[in-house]
Amino acid sequence: VHVVESGGGLVQAGGSLRLSCAASGLILDNYAMGWFRQPPGKEREFVAVVNWSGSDKEYADSVKGRFTISRDNARNILYLQMNSLLPQDAAVYYCAASTRGLPVAQHDYEYWGRGTQVTVAS
Repeated sequence: VHVVESGGGLVQAGGSLRLSCAASGLILDNYAMGWFRQPPGKEREFVAVVNWSGSDKEYADSVKGRFTISRDNARNILYLQMNSLLPQDAAVYYCAASTRGLPVAQHDYEYWGRGTQVTVAS
Protein backbone atom coordinates (compact mmCIF):
# COMPACT_ATOMS: atom_id res chain seq x y z
CA VAL A 1 0.00 0.00 0.00
CA HIS A 2 1.28 3.44 -0.95
CA VAL A 3 -0.32 6.72 -0.03
CA VAL A 4 1.34 9.73 -1.63
CA GLU A 5 0.57 13.40 -1.08
CA SER A 6 1.36 16.13 -3.58
CA GLY A 7 0.57 19.77 -4.25
CA GLY A 8 2.42 21.42 -1.41
CA GLY A 9 4.60 24.45 -1.91
CA LEU A 10 5.15 28.09 -1.06
CA VAL A 11 2.18 30.45 -1.18
CA GLN A 12 1.52 34.00 -0.01
CA ALA A 13 -0.84 34.56 2.87
CA GLY A 14 -4.36 34.81 1.51
CA GLY A 15 -3.55 32.50 -1.36
CA SER A 16 -4.74 29.00 -2.20
CA LEU A 17 -3.33 25.55 -2.73
CA ARG A 18 -4.89 22.22 -3.57
CA LEU A 19 -3.33 19.12 -2.10
CA SER A 20 -3.87 15.70 -3.63
CA CYS A 21 -3.46 12.24 -2.19
CA ALA A 22 -3.17 9.21 -4.42
CA ALA A 23 -3.34 5.66 -3.18
CA SER A 24 -2.13 2.44 -4.73
CA GLY A 25 -2.81 -1.00 -3.38
CA LEU A 26 -5.81 0.47 -1.65
CA ILE A 27 -9.39 0.91 -2.88
CA LEU A 28 -10.22 4.30 -1.42
CA ASP A 29 -13.98 3.85 -1.39
CA ASN A 30 -13.50 1.25 1.33
CA TYR A 31 -11.94 3.88 3.60
CA ALA A 32 -12.62 7.15 5.31
CA MET A 33 -9.84 9.55 4.33
CA GLY A 34 -8.34 12.27 6.45
CA TRP A 35 -5.87 15.12 6.33
CA PHE A 36 -3.60 15.93 9.23
CA ARG A 37 -0.82 18.48 9.58
CA GLN A 38 2.26 19.02 11.69
CA PRO A 39 3.40 22.61 12.10
CA PRO A 40 7.07 23.22 12.88
CA GLY A 41 7.87 22.27 16.46
CA LYS A 42 4.34 21.09 17.19
CA GLU A 43 2.38 17.87 17.37
CA ARG A 44 0.53 16.51 14.38
CA GLU A 45 -3.12 17.60 14.39
CA PHE A 46 -6.37 16.77 12.69
CA VAL A 47 -7.45 18.94 9.75
CA ALA A 48 -10.34 17.25 7.95
CA VAL A 49 -11.95 13.89 7.24
CA VAL A 50 -14.43 12.59 4.67
CA ASN A 51 -16.34 9.33 4.88
CA TRP A 52 -16.08 6.61 2.25
CA SER A 53 -18.81 8.04 0.01
CA GLY A 54 -18.02 11.72 0.42
CA SER A 55 -21.39 12.45 2.04
CA ASP A 56 -20.06 13.32 5.51
CA LYS A 57 -17.18 15.59 6.43
CA GLU A 58 -15.63 17.02 9.56
CA TYR A 59 -13.20 19.89 9.89
CA ALA A 60 -10.97 21.31 12.57
CA ASP A 61 -12.33 24.63 13.82
CA SER A 62 -9.18 26.37 12.66
CA VAL A 63 -9.86 25.54 8.99
CA LYS A 64 -13.67 25.61 8.77
CA GLY A 65 -14.89 27.85 5.97
CA ARG A 66 -11.44 27.97 4.36
CA PHE A 67 -10.55 24.33 3.58
CA THR A 68 -12.61 21.79 1.66
CA ILE A 69 -11.96 18.06 1.64
CA SER A 70 -13.23 16.01 -1.28
CA ARG A 71 -12.63 12.67 -2.92
CA ASP A 72 -12.85 11.08 -6.33
CA ASN A 73 -13.28 7.37 -5.72
CA ALA A 74 -13.26 6.58 -9.43
CA ARG A 75 -9.73 7.98 -9.65
CA ASN A 76 -8.70 6.85 -6.14
CA ILE A 77 -7.72 10.40 -5.18
CA LEU A 78 -8.35 12.59 -2.16
CA TYR A 79 -8.15 16.40 -2.25
CA LEU A 80 -7.78 19.26 0.15
CA GLN A 81 -8.61 22.68 -1.27
CA MET A 82 -7.05 25.32 0.96
CA ASN A 83 -8.15 28.93 0.55
CA SER A 84 -7.37 32.11 2.46
CA LEU A 85 -4.18 30.55 3.77
CA LEU A 86 -2.68 31.95 6.94
CA PRO A 87 0.92 31.77 8.17
CA GLN A 88 -0.26 29.40 10.91
CA ASP A 89 -1.40 26.94 8.22
CA ALA A 90 2.24 26.25 7.38
CA ALA A 91 2.95 22.61 8.12
CA VAL A 92 3.67 19.22 6.68
CA TYR A 93 0.32 17.87 5.52
CA TYR A 94 -0.41 14.16 5.73
CA CYS A 95 -3.06 12.04 4.10
CA ALA A 96 -4.35 8.94 5.91
CA ALA A 97 -6.86 6.14 5.39
CA SER A 98 -9.12 4.56 7.99
CA THR A 99 -11.60 1.72 8.06
CA ARG A 100 -13.65 3.63 10.66
CA GLY A 101 -16.59 5.82 9.73
CA LEU A 102 -15.45 9.41 10.24
CA PRO A 103 -12.45 9.38 12.57
CA VAL A 104 -10.65 12.45 13.86
CA ALA A 105 -8.07 10.63 16.03
CA GLN A 106 -4.75 9.68 14.50
CA HIS A 107 -4.70 6.25 16.11
CA ASP A 108 -7.83 5.31 14.12
CA TYR A 109 -5.96 5.52 10.82
CA GLU A 110 -4.21 2.49 9.34
CA TYR A 111 -2.33 3.95 6.39
CA TRP A 112 -0.34 7.18 6.13
CA GLY A 113 1.54 9.07 3.49
CA ARG A 114 4.89 10.73 4.07
CA GLY A 115 3.55 14.25 3.83
CA THR A 116 3.87 17.33 1.67
CA GLN A 117 5.22 20.65 2.88
CA VAL A 118 3.07 23.78 2.82
CA THR A 119 4.79 27.08 3.48
CA VAL A 120 2.83 30.31 3.83
CA ALA A 121 4.69 33.59 3.49
CA SER A 122 3.29 36.55 5.39
